[in-house]
Amino acid sequence: MRRVVLASTLFVIACGGGGGGGGSGDDAPADAPPLSGDMYRLTYGPVTIQPGQEGTRCIWLKLPNTTEIKVHQVHNVLSSSSHHLIVYKDDMDTTEQTTPVDCQPFTGALNTTGSIAPIMITQKADDLLTLPDRVAYTLKPNQMVKIEMHYLNATDAPVDALATVDFYGVDPSTIDHEANILFIGSPDIDIAPGETKTVHQFFTTPSYIDFSASKIFAITGHTHKLGTDVQVRVAPSKTGPMTDVYSPTPFSWSEPATITHDPPFGVPKAGGFDFECSYTNTTNQRVQFGESANAEMCFFWAYYYPSQGSKVCVHTEQYGGTNGINVCCPGDSLCSLIEGMF
Repeated sequence: MRRVVLASTLFVIACGGGGGGGGSGDDAPADAPPLSGDMYRLTYGPVTIQPGQEGTRCIWLKLPNTTEIKVHQVHNVLSSSSHHLIVYKDDMDTTEQTTPVDCQPFTGALNTTGSIAPIMITQKADDLLTLPDRVAYTLKPNQMVKIEMHYLNATDAPVDALATVDFYGVDPSTIDHEANILFIGSPDIDIAPGETKTVHQFFTTPSYIDFSASKIFAITGHTHKLGTDVQVRVAPSKTGPMTDVYSPTPFSWSEPATITHDPPFGVPKAGGFDFECSYTNTTNQRVQFGESANAEMCFFWAYYYPSQGSKVCVHTEQYGGTNGINVCCPGDSLCSLIEGMF
């Protein structure tokens, strides 16, 4: 049986039971594990987006939990105007901002203090993250949560952007490990008009991080609308041998599959990820890396435990010569370079 706890000042999605893909958040996807535990809900919007308008807006809300909770499931429901949504655990900000305001994308993920960390990233209309047995996120009483929405109205009429985020807390005695998230990819994208191209990189784990004991249990690939495929493999070195961990067929950029691994897998010490993103540039414009829906990205996010903190990790050959550089933030002196790319 589930007990529902609502943030009463933000329960504002009574717009006809969730029209336009917004949903009420009460039901998980049809093929998902059953929802269980005490549910704590936060709501984003609705915010009216004008035709052709694109941007990123954030809100900061306190969860209505009066005691520490262990969150084992997170369920997001998005309207069709949302390009993607990032939910952050925020231990730095203290003041709520209930009306969405313009914000810089991914600044939470790239926060160098580690005080703001992603919990879930999604661009699906209805997405449920269920952590492995005995694994959870720990949220303190009245945890501040930052919700970042990148929205785009590609229609010729105003639309409402809205989302619900439901956190399901379980009995703490059933939890042994803390979860976290890795966001890994490359900004080295440059696609000529009409060109079909694959960006193929190898991210080598920096010496200051050891993921060999980490257990990665889910991966989601991410491109924008020109993306036709994402492939991810793990290996002890750039020369292999390679083990496939993400290769959905077909790949859908707008509803990318989340591949779960049971049992989870690790990354060999000093090894890394071999990954590639393929594109077909159907426009008459040169397309490069960027957060805009008219630019492109080549990233994947991986959920893992036990936690070593959330990390944004990048391989780029824009610095460091032919071998490029491998950076994980926070924790590297080169993080300022990576922050400037977003």
